[in-house]
Order: sequence, then structure tokens, then C-alpha cells
Amino acid sequence: MRGAADRLNRGFVGVPTFLRANYCADMAALAAEFAVIGVPFDEGSPFAPGARFAPRVIREHSLRFGTGGLYDIDSDSVLAPDLVTSGRLVDCGDVDIWPTNPARTFQNLTQAVRTVLARGGKPVIIGGDHSITFPILQGYDRPVHVVQLDAHMDYGAVTEDLRHTNGQAFRQLHALPHVESLTQIGIRSFRTRASDVRDARANGSTIVTMPKLREVGTTGALAHIPDGASVYVSIDVDAYDMALVPGCVSAEPDGMRFDELTGILDMVARRFAVVGFDFVEVNPPLDVGTGVTSYLGALTIAKFLSAIATGERP
Repeated sequence: MRGAADRLNRGFVGVPTFLRANYCADMAALAAEFAVIGVPFDEGSPFAPGARFAPRVIREHSLRFGTGGLYDIDSDSVLAPDLVTSGRLVDCGDVDIWPTNPARTFQNLTQAVRTVLARGGKPVIIGGDHSITFPILQGYDRPVHVVQLDAHMDYGAVTEDLRHTNGQAFRQLHALPHVESLTQIGIRSFRTRASDVRDARANGSTIVTMPKLREVGTTGALAHIPDGASVYVSIDVDAYDMALVPGCVSAEPDGMRFDELTGILDMVARRFAVVGFDFVEVNPPLDVGTGVTSYLGALTIAKFLSAIATGERP
């Protein structure tokens, strides 16, 4: 939170809301365009825990940016300078987590998303593992195209025993009646099953592998989505190249550079009506140095937020 106007507010001072946005204690009274919601949940990650700590740590790293917008040296301009100062962005804190009861946690998340949407806001979700994207999309009831940036498809077969993990989320959300299309960009890794690829394609998914992305470019990867369509974006940190994300349990080589991934997000913000997004799978206990993966997460979220907000400025 920003506090009084005369505060210096260095990055290590103050209550860590995202970008020092005002705190909204009651989502039912939301009056902002963008609502940050943390989901400190990692029970859907079968390999290693730790992503539950990401919402708090990513918020802390966001304090290193100024509250007057992000200055972009390339364009010599400030991106969305009024995003925080005018109250367009607020931080609603975290979804209530019920340990060992993922169904209850997911219900809480779905309800939070519904509340934000009912107030005319756009959810900005910080995870947590990638299982959370399914209950997020359950909170929508309007037609929406889903764009997933990820090393893995997360399209595993759903059984009752494997209903709340990060490996099945996109098969489940793809079946929701209001999800008009699923575009999966950045897919690679030997952990992608042939059966999942067949099923996803049979269900209409557009799969853009890393070699395909470099062949067709961002424009080609998104060409099938109509201009102006409502789009929800889900960003797994492992879409980035392994060298950039030491604080990620499922990182893979041959991933995206920062300019490649943010270039996709910039085009999404320009071409479509973004109705929300999430950023997931940062694992702070695995991170190195000052927390480079968490910092990259904070930067990615802030940059995408600014791109969306700049495009929507009255």
C-alpha cells in the first residue's frame, strides 16, 4: 500500500500489495477495473511443493517498481501511469485456502472470480500451481477464448483421484460450455503424452509448439482468434526458457525469451478484449539470488497489466 503522499516508499518498506495498489477488503464492494487475487495453493503440484509462497513473494518484488507507471525506455513513455494512482488497480488479498481440501479451496476461488466479474472487474490471479486455472474459468459465464502460455499441455486424463492437480486443468476447462477455443503456445518437453496431444486436437485445441511459434510468429499463432474477442490468458512461468526460471519445478529448455513471451502478451492486449489472466508455478524456495524468478513474475504481470490498461484508457 502507498500510504501518505509524502512517503518515499523504498522497495523494502510498507505493506506488500501488488504495485502498492490500495487494498480492497471486500470484493463485493469492488470499484476498480483490475483486482489482484493471490491463490497460495500448491496441493495440485505432484512433484514438489512451494508455489504457495509465490503470491506473497511476487507482491514483494513488485514493490521495486514505482507507483506512477512503468517507464519504457524504448518508447520513452510511461505505461499506464494512472493504473495505481487513480485506483484502477486494487489488491484483494488471497483466496482462503483449506489445506487438504482442494475442492473447498477451488469453490472459494470460483466465488471470488464471480464476485469480481459481477462488479465489472477483471481478475488478475497470482498462483499457486496451475491447477487453479480450471476453477478460475468456472467463475466465468460468458463466451471466452483461452490462451495458455506453457511448456506443458496440462491435458491429462481426468479421474476422480486426479481431479485437482496441475496436469488436468486444461482438459477440464476446455470442456466448459463457455470456452470457445483453447490455444496452447510454447508446448515442448518429453513429458507431453501423445494421447494428450491427440485428445486436445480432437477437441479443437490449437497447439503451437516452440518450433512452430518461431516459424509462424505471434501473429500466426493467434490468427484463428477473431479480433476483439474476449480472451483469458494463463501464463505458466515455465513458458520461459529454463535458464530464466530457476525457481520453477517444471522448467524446460528451449523456452521463450522475455521479449518473445511479452511480445505475445502485447499483441493479445492490442487485438483482443482481455477479461482476466493468471500467472502461476513460481516456486520461491527453489529460487536463487534475490529471487530472480519471482522478480520476473512481478515484471511480467506488471507489463501485461500496463499493456491492457493502456489499451483501455478512456
